[in-house]
Amino acid sequence: MSILSLSCLRIGRSLSRPSAIASGIALAVTIVAGIFAEYQNRAIHREQVRAHVSEQLGVVRAKLEGNINSNIQLVRGLVAVIATQPDIDQKRFSDIAAYLIGDHSQLRNLAGAPELVIRLMYPIAGNEKAIGLDYRDNEKQRAAALQAVESREMVLAGPIDLVQGGQGFVGRFPVFTRRADGGEELWGLVSAVVDVERLYRESGLYARNLPIEVAIAGRDGAAWDGRAFFGSDRIFGSNPVLSEVTLPSGVWRLAAIPRGGWSSAPPDAWQVRILVVLAGLLVILPISIAGRLYDVRRAHVLELRHGQHEMQKLSQRLKLALDTSKIGVWEVNLDTNRPVWDRRMKELYGVPEDAEPTVEGTWAQALHPEDRDRVMDEFRDTVTNGGPYSTQFRIVTPDGTLRWIRSMGAVQHDIGGQRHILGVNVDASEDMELKTRLLEANRDAEARNRELEDARAQMERNSLHDSLTGLPNRRFLDERVLSGHSGRRPTALLHIDLDRFKHINDTLGHAAGDAMLIHAAAILKAHTDDDDVVARIGGDEFVIVTMSDVNDATLSAMAERIIEEMRRPVPYENHECRFGASIGVAVADADEGKRLLIHADIALYRAKRNGRNRFAFFNASLKAEIVRNKRIADEILSGLERREFLPYFQPQFDAQTLDIVGVEALARWHHPAEGVLAPDAFLKTAGELNVVHLIDHDILEEALWQSTRWRSVGISIPKVSVNVSAGRLQDTDLLDHLDGLAIEPGTLSFELLESIFLDDGNETITSNIERLKGLGIDIEIDDFGTGYASIVSLLRLRPSRLKIERQLIAPIIESQSQRRLVASIIDIGRSLGIEVLAEGVETMKHAHLLRELGCDALQGYFFAPPMASAELMKFVREERWRRAA
Repeated sequence: MSILSLSCLRIGRSLSRPSAIASGIALAVTIVAGIFAEYQNRAIHREQVRAHVSEQLGVVRAKLEGNINSNIQLVRGLVAVIATQPDIDQKRFSDIAAYLIGDHSQLRNLAGAPELVIRLMYPIAGNEKAIGLDYRDNEKQRAAALQAVESREMVLAGPIDLVQGGQGFVGRFPVFTRRADGGEELWGLVSAVVDVERLYRESGLYARNLPIEVAIAGRDGAAWDGRAFFGSDRIFGSNPVLSEVTLPSGVWRLAAIPRGGWSSAPPDAWQVRILVVLAGLLVILPISIAGRLYDVRRAHVLELRHGQHEMQKLSQRLKLALDTSKIGVWEVNLDTNRPVWDRRMKELYGVPEDAEPTVEGTWAQALHPEDRDRVMDEFRDTVTNGGPYSTQFRIVTPDGTLRWIRSMGAVQHDIGGQRHILGVNVDASEDMELKTRLLEANRDAEARNRELEDARAQMERNSLHDSLTGLPNRRFLDERVLSGHSGRRPTALLHIDLDRFKHINDTLGHAAGDAMLIHAAAILKAHTDDDDVVARIGGDEFVIVTMSDVNDATLSAMAERIIEEMRRPVPYENHECRFGASIGVAVADADEGKRLLIHADIALYRAKRNGRNRFAFFNASLKAEIVRNKRIADEILSGLERREFLPYFQPQFDAQTLDIVGVEALARWHHPAEGVLAPDAFLKTAGELNVVHLIDHDILEEALWQSTRWRSVGISIPKVSVNVSAGRLQDTDLLDHLDGLAIEPGTLSFELLESIFLDDGNETITSNIERLKGLGIDIEIDDFGTGYASIVSLLRLRPSRLKIERQLIAPIIESQSQRRLVASIIDIGRSLGIEVLAEGVETMKHAHLLRELGCDALQGYFFAPPMASAELMKFVREERWRRAA
């Protein structure tokens, strides 16, 4: 049992003693009597203090109420005079007011306001600004003035801050005069200002010997307003004594507490407490002494009974523990060598209950032959040397059952001096079986762990290698080679991409493609050193990372050998598969890791763009080109946000009359640093960014707006042609993007490049063209003669105009064959009812020849270059092209 438990037990016993109960009752009665006496003493003290505070507050309230009412009565006298003398002047008013204002009152000034306008004032000095004040126009005083008039009673407001300084209570008295017919009419108001400081001081609120703290609430006579205008709001929350001051137009609420707050302890508190304690001691001490003597006797009796009870419980617990745990108890008298076994011991060894066991006979014969000698030696050693005895062995019962026994004991001496060894036997068969199963399970778990470790290693290898070629994969390359964790630094990297591999996959199937990948991997391994790393990082992409020192010549030779080997035909199921390889090479310098792979990828892109089946090195110029393209791409995106892409317009002329029949809107970039740029400077990069359609949309919007502007100033240009990219024409939402644009049918034409592959039969393009025609937008074929359009596609498309490309127009002056080619194109257009326009008209001779060949319209620098909208308007007004023609 713990010390805490024993302490709790002793405390419980002490409290249960009769003497403690009697003492406790006496103590409780004494404490209750003391508490009651303390309570009564405090209650009497509290009532005395509140009565004193109430008495003091009554004096203050009486003075305050008397002073206020006396001031009001003085002013009422003035009101009565004015009611009988409504034509009172300033002198008469000052004489009466001077009598009223003096040491016998707290009045500060008086004002008369006939017809609610202040015209009478005493004293005038310091109050000049108030003369002429109209209560009806003053927002601050209008409400109180009208309240006094409507109620016909005096209204007391305040305290308020005065303009001339200090605070005051303002009383407004309505004045009514009698008419000749006996009725009453409003003369006006008389206002009286009561000085706050004088009122408080003469009412005793500032008295130094005032033993209470006072607070007053009810500004403007509204007692329900809990905010204090004199004293602290804290007083109202401190259980104060309350009183009220009755005003003619309301009530003030007064609250008071003793100065310094309420005192909860009466002055004679300790005298009363000491008397209560002495009285209690006179009662408790005799009772405690008598009870203590009784408790001593009773404690001895209880202790004897408790010892007997504990002994009985201990015996029962021991018996229950032995029965439930199935522990056999044995004892051997070492002097007589006679053992004593209990019933459980005989059950363990299979011995009848009436048998008398012996050490050398019953016990020794039951021991397993393999354990007998060891166990007997351990027993004899314990008997000889003393000390504890602990062992584990097997026994065989008479019915052949094998049991594991755990035996423990110790040598002891009894009172008579005889030596005994006392111990227990426990059946440990289940524990041994469990231990055996656990050992087997542990061996099985270790075997499974080895298998899992092998599987994990295999999975790790699979995750780092390509399953088809067995080469390291992209993850291996990133984590083991390019990360630098291996401690070796790559010297160069070759990025290899197979050319025409997709064609083999599409024609011969994926099995053929897999065979080609295995073949390519073998070639790469054959042309690298053992230190080099060959990896497959994509479908048909491989990487070679060199770890040894190499130069450009060595890398070039390696790339050439690989390309040469890759170009050789590979037999596969009666087919000869041919593919090639493009290689990008990057040499490591200060850059390492994944940046090396990026550089090789850029070089690979250059190799493919140069014609495939070749290799290219990453160098400073290539890097500068990438940086430049990146800068141009960023500037294009910024230019789109700032709407820097604007149209330039090149006029188109009737070949016979030279009248303007339209203009072509050409995209120009108003670059903030480099000026106006033609499409050659940005169109390729814009195509890679996939923003050509955004540029087309900006050009279209601006062209439509300029067309509206031309018409508003009287310039007639029948049609505006705008280029449309293939990507924009394939947009299924093209018509939705045109919603909201002011497009007048017949005034807008979309120019489509012949290279859009109109013969491919793209359903989206065909549908968009038909819907554009439905909106009144004409379709033109630009650069006709350089693309892939057939007569069949022209019949299906039915464009309104063909534009012959400038490369076909330039040589017609010297070349008869070129002239016949252009004439045939014009004839095709005429036969199909399609207007034909010639681009690139550079000379007058070009214009004459094209007119003779039957061309409908002309466009070129001979007549006018592309120009901004403002310049175009000036060009049209001046008709400059006619002078040139």
